[in-house]
Amino acid sequence: MLKFTPILLAILYGLAMYRFSVWRTSKDLDSKSTELADGKLRAVCDRMAASLDLERIKVHIYEVDPVNGLAAPDGRIFITRGFYEKYRQGHVTAEEIASVIAHELGHVALGHSKRRMIDFSGQNALRTALALILGRFLPGIGIMIANALASLLAAGLSRSDEYEADAYASALLIKSGIGTAGQKSLFDKLDKLTGNSGRAPAWLLSHPKTAERIAAIEANEAKWLRA
Repeated sequence: MLKFTPILLAILYGLAMYRFSVWRTSKDLDSKSTELADGKLRAVCDRMAASLDLERIKVHIYEVDPVNGLAAPDGRIFITRGFYEKYRQGHVTAEEIASVIAHELGHVALGHSKRRMIDFSGQNALRTALALILGRFLPGIGIMIANALASLLAAGLSRSDEYEADAYASALLIKSGIGTAGQKSLFDKLDKLTGNSGRAPAWLLSHPKTAERIAAIEANEAKWLRA
């Protein structure tokens, strides 16, 4: 029984981290967000809502500076204040913002937003278990190996989710009559908007490389338009 203690402790730790992460994320989003009221952005959201047979798509502005969009575990969609300001300054278009909203809707519809919280806790449990086990046999470097393995797992899971959410967004944008031009043009701007040099190897990035994402979107678009 004693030999299984580290694994049991890791599982309990992971469950505790999951509960805490959901609570902390929800509390932070509640206190730092307001509903999006921009008329032009609301109009493109209404077009997507009509395509999904929804009365409306509610989007919130999350009051933080980094350029990003996110889907909360409870299904709410957010764009950051930093992203919205780029739109107001003319650096991104309404169609490009719509592509981000469609992408985050994809994360919700495909269950990624909830699963990511579970993945987060699971990764922490795995990291802890590996560190405890490997630390016994490889003192000093066991923790480093455990962290590296857990990070590789997290990156792989996230990249898969991003491709799936991109495909969902492309389909929704085409169905809504908005098209994928904004989705693809935004990817070309992301490195500059976010300050990401893009030099890290693709297999270590949580998001796929820009050229690969655009190629996947174009392949899906061609397939759907032929159907």
